[in-house]
Amino acid sequence: MTHTQAGTTAPPSPVRAGGSPRKVAFASFIGTSIEWYDFFLYGTASALVFGALFFPSEEPIIGTLLAFGSFGVGFAARPLGGAIFGNLADKIGRKKVLVATLLIMGFATAAIGLLPTYAQIGVWAPVLLVTLRLIQGLGVGGEWGAAVLMSVEHAPSGRKGFFGSIPQMGVPVGTILSTGAFSLLALLPEDDFLSWGWRIPFLASFLLVIVGLVIRISIEESPAFQQVMASGRVEKMPIATALRGHWRTILAAAGTRFSENSTFYVVTVFSITYGVEALGLDRALILNAVLICAAVEFVLIPLFGRWSENTGHRRLFLWAAAASVLIAFPYFLLFNTGSFAIIAAAMTVTIGIACVMFALEPAIMGSLFPTEIRTSAVSIGYQVAAVFAGGLSPFIATGLYALFDGAWWPIAGYIALMGIISFVSVWLAPAAARRESGQEAHV
Repeated sequence: MTHTQAGTTAPPSPVRAGGSPRKVAFASFIGTSIEWYDFFLYGTASALVFGALFFPSEEPIIGTLLAFGSFGVGFAARPLGGAIFGNLADKIGRKKVLVATLLIMGFATAAIGLLPTYAQIGVWAPVLLVTLRLIQGLGVGGEWGAAVLMSVEHAPSGRKGFFGSIPQMGVPVGTILSTGAFSLLALLPEDDFLSWGWRIPFLASFLLVIVGLVIRISIEESPAFQQVMASGRVEKMPIATALRGHWRTILAAAGTRFSENSTFYVVTVFSITYGVEALGLDRALILNAVLICAAVEFVLIPLFGRWSENTGHRRLFLWAAAASVLIAFPYFLLFNTGSFAIIAAAMTVTIGIACVMFALEPAIMGSLFPTEIRTSAVSIGYQVAAVFAGGLSPFIATGLYALFDGAWWPIAGYIALMGIISFVSVWLAPAAARRESGQEAHV
């Protein structure tokens, strides 16, 4: 199935202990928290300031659509980042890739905070903004696969659900940090917020990256990758092997993500615009509701990861995918009440269902592929889904809202459809893996 770089199998050599699984999981969690803070800052800024500052238009909805379109550009770059850095992680190691992606994200995010606006340099402002968003996409595209597999491959036997979920906690932390920063800055006078206040969270990324680098440099390489290196089974081009021999399983892995990813971005990004423009709600109210559900998600992710070790990763995921279909329409009915308590509850329950699936994706997706190509395959599947189910979701939701004259039901139908896709994908994925690998792979 795989070949050594020299064409023969090298004799085994000693493999260093990978270090404490908890230390590795913590390092992965800290790094992903910083990376997702960087990435989500753009989404929140797209909803609040980028339309006015970088994509000015006489119609506010047009500026918002353009800002969300640039938000999606970062997602379009994520599969390329996943391919490049996933391939490198399978050739030179997960740890080196994690250091590189953290530096890339930190540079791009801090640079956004220094950009002049459209009023200052004209069309070059959105061009530079989109360019930096592309760089962000490359960085985060290479981050996820290496981070979660470092944690999963270090995990003790029978604990992959829990340890795989730890890096996923970086997403709600990134949401809390980015949304919390903008919630505080929203207290500024409007002119101050638009002129300089929005830049502060982006510039703060530089300091966070230094902290993340110190932690990541201290951990050991994945034991599974060390074994591949010791036995001489490193692929010459892991990404090519993955795409050529495992494309069906990669598609199934991508489909696994559709529900949680689309739901997350509709709830945490589109709902801000929907609440403010359609319902006339205060934007601080919606941002606070996002903060509450992110805090709950942070607590629930490791609990679901631990729970899955008793009930089965796949079974628990299928339950959550079915629930995501059922919650889609009630979510908007509750949101439309305009009550902060009801909105926060609706967002929390909906995100809670999504985070069940999110917590289990590392263990489920990692189990589908052999070690030699695992990071490449997992990264491509994960990031392809991020384009269609993540980056485009706020744009699709906004477009549906405009196309159907402010009706919410088409957006609910979109969320339900994504849930069906994820259910079917997880149901079919193990059979695809067995066909393409000869037997189901294990992490």
